[in-house]
Amino acid sequence: MSDTNYLARTPIFKMDHIIHYDPALPSDITTPCYVVDLKRLEANLEILQDVQDQTDCRILGALKGFAMHSVFPIMKEYLAGVCASGPHEAQLGFEEFGKEVHAYAPAYSEADMEDLITYAHHISFNSFNQWELHKETTQQADHKISCGLRVNPEYSEVSTELYNPCAKGSRLGIRREEFEDRSLEGIEGLHFHTMCEQGADTLVRTLEKFEEKFGDLLMSMKWVNFGGGHHISSPSYDVDLLVDTILSFQNRYPNLQVYLEPGEALAINTGVLVSKVLDIIQEDDQPIAILDTSATCHMPDTLEMPYRAEIYGAGKPKEKEFTYKLGGLSCLSGDVIGDYSFDQPLKVGDTLSFLDMAHYTMVKTTTFNGIKHPDIATWDPESKDFKVVRKFGYEDYKNRLS
Repeated sequence: MSDTNYLARTPIFKMDHIIHYDPALPSDITTPCYVVDLKRLEANLEILQDVQDQTDCRILGALKGFAMHSVFPIMKEYLAGVCASGPHEAQLGFEEFGKEVHAYAPAYSEADMEDLITYAHHISFNSFNQWELHKETTQQADHKISCGLRVNPEYSEVSTELYNPCAKGSRLGIRREEFEDRSLEGIEGLHFHTMCEQGADTLVRTLEKFEEKFGDLLMSMKWVNFGGGHHISSPSYDVDLLVDTILSFQNRYPNLQVYLEPGEALAINTGVLVSKVLDIIQEDDQPIAILDTSATCHMPDTLEMPYRAEIYGAGKPKEKEFTYKLGGLSCLSGDVIGDYSFDQPLKVGDTLSFLDMAHYTMVKTTTFNGIKHPDIATWDPESKDFKVVRKFGYEDYKNRLS
């Protein structure tokens, strides 16, 4: 089992000025910069490996959440493969990960499917229309492709509608009534995804609903995919309950291979976004610090979900003596990260470290306003090795346009 105490006892980074940090980490990091702690990444992966060892389930890395392929050599030592949302992610997984590639999308064009069958080993379809359209193509692939259907159990405990796969009117997954008078010839698995950053207790309740609606179909299947949203590496997650739940399910359906495809669990608490203060202005008695990063460009979930991005050493508004509104670099008026308080006044040049910024950040960034993408770096706390693995410039911006 992973040394989970490592995650609890070690602050990920403590940056210079207001935020102090391990002196072995360079003080002249070019900002903005995503930095991933390799020790923490491995600690998360060891937890996932332990679940696989105890249950014989297979855990896939969801590339939609974390696709930092420079660390794939580490990840593939622990995971069974990756899950992709289309041909580009599938190709990345095939070329850089080299193990199982599973794919699901709400729909595939014929051109996308021709590309996808080159790389995918499992493909889940979102409707019977899509399955019938692409059935022959998948069967003509030069390797065996196991095909499945994504189903909608019509049960979810996700409170944020934007992230609720089972919200009313959802386009994701097939409801049970749509299976009437439908042939399942050629279908080998069922896939459901109803969770978002949730615990094993939510999976227990979800499985009950899933089996109520689809349990009679499972004996004819070869695999079932429990989807993503499992917060397995979170300190509060009940891993023992997950193991017991999977083992119990396998006892009921011994013919099925169980898959899970977490995204956030891979990289939770592994990375930071390092940023500097460029300016401080005063507006309506509220000091505003302008940073060299952007909520809308570099951490869009803070606006979409929304959630509060924590900063190492900072507090909630007025919790500490000096409170600032932190603004992003774009011209979007709503490019505001939030209000934070500090023990000392901020000044131009101070470095701030936004925590838990490895997952659903790099994969969702934009170059809106031509704002430069942050560098991507790794940090090995054992060897004290800081390595910038990718820098971005004008050509990256230009080549996204016509």
